Amino acid sequence: MTSDSNTHLPPGRDLVGYLTRYPQQLVFGDQEPAAVMDHYHTPTFEMVNDGVRLDRDRLLAHVGTGRKNAASVQVVVHDAVVDGERVAARYTLTATMRKGSVIATEIYMFGHLAPDGRLHHVDQVTRSIPTADT
Repeated sequence: MTSDSNTHLPPGRDLVGYLTRYPQQLVFGDQEPAAVMDHYHTPTFEMVNDGVRLDRDRLLAHVGTGRKNAASVQVVVHDAVVDGERVAARYTLTATMRKGSVIATEIYMFGHLAPDGRLHHVDQVTRSIPTADT
């Protein structure tokens, strides 16, 4: 996006934009990962991904791996719904790694928003999708 006012709209105002922008900004952006995370998530944000509970600190620790290993990330949003304080989405995240492998994951996300539209809690279920190199 070219407009600064649209680069950090909270998920409650632009869920599809969040799903596509956030990984790019987090892994490849110029801002510190913590600042990017804070634009979209509350300080007490928590994610449960395939049964594993991740708080803000654990998520930020994971970002270093992505910044080191990913060459590109693409997100295709198949479904996205915002209903009051709840969000749901089904999307595919495809990461091309610096060593050439491709990892594709279909993600089913269900979340709760804070009053300001940022995500407060997310539950995700994922499944790997075969790619040409797997």
